[in-house]
Amino acid sequence: MALFALAGCGGVSVPPAQADAATIERQAQSFVEAMKPRRPGKPVVAVLAVNEGTEMTDFLVPHAVLQRSGLVEVHAVAPSRGRVLLYPALEVEVAEDLASFDEANPSGADYVIVPAMSDDNDPAATDWLKQQAEKGARIIGVCAGALVVANAGLLDGRRFVTHWYYRDELLDDHPTAQYVPHQRYVVDRDVATTTGITASVPMLLALVEAIGGRDRAQSLAADLGVSSWSPAHDSSRFGLDARRRWNYIVNAIAFWQRERWSVDVKDGTDDVALALAADAWSRTGRVSVDASAAGPVKLGSGMVLIARPLEQQLPRMPFEPALKPLQQLDRTLCGIAERFGESKLDRVRMELEYPTAPRCES
Repeated sequence: MALFALAGCGGVSVPPAQADAATIERQAQSFVEAMKPRRPGKPVVAVLAVNEGTEMTDFLVPHAVLQRSGLVEVHAVAPSRGRVLLYPALEVEVAEDLASFDEANPSGADYVIVPAMSDDNDPAATDWLKQQAEKGARIIGVCAGALVVANAGLLDGRRFVTHWYYRDELLDDHPTAQYVPHQRYVVDRDVATTTGITASVPMLLALVEAIGGRDRAQSLAADLGVSSWSPAHDSSRFGLDARRRWNYIVNAIAFWQRERWSVDVKDGTDDVALALAADAWSRTGRVSVDASAAGPVKLGSGMVLIARPLEQQLPRMPFEPALKPLQQLDRTLCGIAERFGESKLDRVRMELEYPTAPRCES
């Protein structure tokens, strides 16, 4: 699932966005109305992983944000309980497998969140998604998780969005699916999807609004450092032109320039800030990130992160626990530009599909 392993693909070309404020508001309200709970009691949310190669931010951020909301019962689940190797960095321990979740929740989840996965047609994942959908769960594909949702047969005849790099692939394999430009998240008959990696944050705030109301979403947005969770998105800004293709090729050739870094973690470390920062640095193609601690730690959401003592002195990944998560991401992007240049910043923003230019100190 390594994004952009080949620089020859570019995705669907779309015209610039032209939606007016009223249209954007209708899109937002349509999502909120469609995602409101249908059963009494606290909604059950399953955040799905595969044990090898689940996209880090797609997985950690939904689990942490929804846990932080206090509105839902959140379960991290995988085909096998135990270690889940995340991409492009870090490793976590998942205590619940699909069978034990099903035993504890025979009526199924209310919502299932599907990250991007190295194998987007893993039978254990796709078969389980079909079963959950049949039980009435709303399925939410984050980023290239839309490919997993599509391979479960859940996007046929439905409107969707996904990471810009995978739009052609999904449409080629599922020709009745209907791509929607210029929306960061969209829902069609109980199946929701988002654009690239960072779109999980506004989608999750819209989901929190659907479950707990606008004020709860606003409070959580302030905690995350987010000013808006609008679905508005200019899809035409994301794609590979000749310059970007060349930069990816040069980056792939210069593999010897990659450095191994560590990030110090402890119990209570913010999952969202950690995931966004480690994901961004790793996607420069110049850095790999390991978690450093005396042993496994519990992140803020309760997720167990595998961490180990340093075998040697390594450069530390810049990470400021006092910053709000989106502030941490912006600080990271500024650091990338300062250390590796504007072309690397552009690469990372493209891969994260992050529309906001960071405000960097001159």
